[in-house]
Amino acid sequence: MMLSRPGCHLCDEAREVVARVCADLDVRWEERNIDDDADLQRKYGDQIPVTFVDGAQHDFWRVDEARLRRALQDASAPHS
Repeated sequence: MMLSRPGCHLCDEAREVVARVCADLDVRWEERNIDDDADLQRKYGDQIPVTFVDGAQHDFWRVDEARLRRALQDASAPHS
């Protein structure tokens, strides 16, 4: 998941990275407008865009493509 807000140039850049990595790995993702939720806005408003992997905060402000790719691959790997 990625939290963003309209008009945010960092969000636009992050969206491109997230979309590319998720498409390559065949992983679903969603984007939520932080301005639609007062609690999210209070908690993450100064950090957008914020990305999450498996419900845990992964990155904010900038998305490192290689780091996101590794995190998503690790999250989808079978655990024994």
